[in-house]
Amino acid sequence: MSVKRETDKNFKLPILPMKNTALLPYLVMPLSVGRPRSVAAVEAALTTEDKEIVLISQRDASTENPTQNDLYTYGTKAVIRKISRSAEGHLEVLVLGMERVMLLKIEETEPHLVGRFQPAPMKEEYGAEVEALRRAAIEIAARAIDLAQVQVPFELQQLAGDGTEPMRVVYLLASLFSLDLQKEQTLLEAQTVSDAFRLLHHYLSHELQVLEIRSKIANEAREEVTKEQREYMLRQQMRAIQQELGDKNPEQAEVDQLRERLDKADLPDEVRKEAERELKRLERLPSASPDHHVLRTWLEFVLELPWKVQTQDNLDIANAREVLDTDHFDLKEVKGRILEHLGVLKMNPTAKAPILCLVGPPGTGKTSLGQSIARSLGRKFERFSLGGLHDEAELRGHRRTYIGAMPGRLIQAMRRAGAHNAVIMLDEVDKLGRDYRGDPASALLEVLDPEQNNTFRDNYIDLPFDLSKVMFITTANTLDTIPRPLLDRMEILRLPGYTEEEKVEIAKRYLIPRQLKETGLTAANCVITDEALSKVIRSYTREAGLRRLERQIGKLARKTALHFAEGKEGPFVIGPDNLLELLGPEPFMPEEARKNVPPGVATGLAWTEVGGDVLYIETALLPETKGFTLTGQLGEVMQESAKAAQSYIWSHARELGIDPAKFKDFGVHVHVPAGATPKDGPSAGITMTVALTSLYTHCPARSDLAMTGEITLTGLVLPIGGVKEKVLAARRSGIRHVILPKANAKDLHDLPDEARQEMQFTFVDHVSQALALAIPGLAERTPERQPVEEMLI
Repeated sequence: MSVKRETDKNFKLPILPMKNTALLPYLVMPLSVGRPRSVAAVEAALTTEDKEIVLISQRDASTENPTQNDLYTYGTKAVIRKISRSAEGHLEVLVLGMERVMLLKIEETEPHLVGRFQPAPMKEEYGAEVEALRRAAIEIAARAIDLAQVQVPFELQQLAGDGTEPMRVVYLLASLFSLDLQKEQTLLEAQTVSDAFRLLHHYLSHELQVLEIRSKIANEAREEVTKEQREYMLRQQMRAIQQELGDKNPEQAEVDQLRERLDKADLPDEVRKEAERELKRLERLPSASPDHHVLRTWLEFVLELPWKVQTQDNLDIANAREVLDTDHFDLKEVKGRILEHLGVLKMNPTAKAPILCLVGPPGTGKTSLGQSIARSLGRKFERFSLGGLHDEAELRGHRRTYIGAMPGRLIQAMRRAGAHNAVIMLDEVDKLGRDYRGDPASALLEVLDPEQNNTFRDNYIDLPFDLSKVMFITTANTLDTIPRPLLDRMEILRLPGYTEEEKVEIAKRYLIPRQLKETGLTAANCVITDEALSKVIRSYTREAGLRRLERQIGKLARKTALHFAEGKEGPFVIGPDNLLELLGPEPFMPEEARKNVPPGVATGLAWTEVGGDVLYIETALLPETKGFTLTGQLGEVMQESAKAAQSYIWSHARELGIDPAKFKDFGVHVHVPAGATPKDGPSAGITMTVALTSLYTHCPARSDLAMTGEITLTGLVLPIGGVKEKVLAARRSGIRHVILPKANAKDLHDLPDEARQEMQFTFVDHVSQALALAIPGLAERTPERQPVEEMLI
């Protein structure tokens, strides 16, 4: 079949479909042609004078007999330069791309594809932009070629000359890198020279990035190998030199040093036996062995532990009392327990150390108290926090079989202390976690048991370590989250919140001097009056501890420092009147006693984490309704107290002079301000009873009297907790008379002397006694009551 050009713009030529590659103009490409239709197309082209054929890429390489839809629109007209036939019957063809053409239509499909084409020359572009793009492409290609170490058959500098056609530069540079078919075809279909250069620049940038990463990986691997070889050679040379000089090699010197330390160390027999066995293993291991480092680290750690090292206890009780009193104000119970232990050690030096748990609100000095205890005993002190600890291995250590194994925190603390009779503080024991990695609280059961901790085994050292001489002190804010078995092993010492008087004294002794020192002031140029200090405590802080108070004092000290830094003179006196200017508006308004209360309102007392508070319980009758409504975010226990109070009043309605029909005809609403604060507990039972009785009888309760106590359905008054905080809250609000359960009379010794002198207490064991005292008008409506026990202190 003869194929000839019909016009300059429209011609027919055989088509050679290509898989996975594209021929670009100006390039030579060897091809292996094996499909029958492709072989026929090549043979048809050879029969012509020009030996021309069009090479077009297939969209899908799996298509064996492509149609027009399976071919790209743009291809390259090529000339067959060389041809040979292989033994398998394939044609080995060498073609040269001439120009870009566009497929208009396939006119013949048998025995091979013949298509009608028209030339698709690139529009010529010249100027600074094209020249800049050309140079940028050549520059990035040169860098990529250098990294890829490709043999280039021409000089890149020749391409930079003005005489080289721009598109020839594009196609030649693209041929140097293994671009995929999609990128080659996109480059072939570019409409302008500048577009082609931009595409080429993008492709080459990607190739350069890949080559740089590959080169970096290869260099790092090469450097690592070279480094290891160099170190090995130097090590061999150093060993040879040491042998010539008669010196020991470093590994042997290290083992000898460990043996010398082992001979000098005072170790228990079992520990020494295990250490010597491991040291013999270390001698036989080559230094390059992974176990060599593990064994050496283990031996060094074992030798650093204080197996029999202990500090001499300072048994001077007077000195210990002075140290504790100097560092902390009040806390008589805790100080007394420490002095008791000193007395026991004086009589019996082999006595086991106590395990104490300091429980109290934040900021009450639990952590700093541990340091004072250690100082008073003359012992080393170590502390670590258990808050948020989830992994049991953090306490007991990891086994040596694991990579990166470490001892537990407890044994590490003993190593740092350097004595096996140290004081160890386990902070925030109530905040231990628990998950799939274990239960740290269970791991503490052995540590905090004096009958077991004399043979404590850390997973890392796997040797018995005696912890019986260690004085463990744990701290917690609450006991609710501590497991009962763990709680049973500790002696609980409670640190209640400080009273206002105690806070004033602590601030004057400790907080103010510390803040003045930090700000560079002296007591002479910064004076905080007692009235200002009391107002800061009442109106700018609401806490059981002292942290917020210290921050407010620090703020006053900084304001004073600024006063002097601005060049002002004279002592700066801080009184109640200038607190608004220095600290801003008061964030807390203390609850003041109500002068007059209407029927249905009674004054109660509540314990909070920041101390005590006055609690007013308000009730109201709701005509033409039924039911019992409770508001004020009351917990289940407090709601039950309210229902028990109503049931008691209902069952004794006639004795109290109340018409029983009121319980059927009226609903009751009980509200406990403030509504945004959650409240719970049984101690408001007596107050609920007084408020509801006052409501049903329409007799107002006394406003100068506060009360607290749990009641039963039969009217018994049961003891409650937090007496000290509640009484002090009543005192702060101006109430001087408090009703308490009779069983709480023993708790008055916890009150400060000034509070006991100012306050009047009435102890009751039945709610009828409280009703008679709290509601004066009730006596006229009811029979004679039992006498109450009154105590004026």
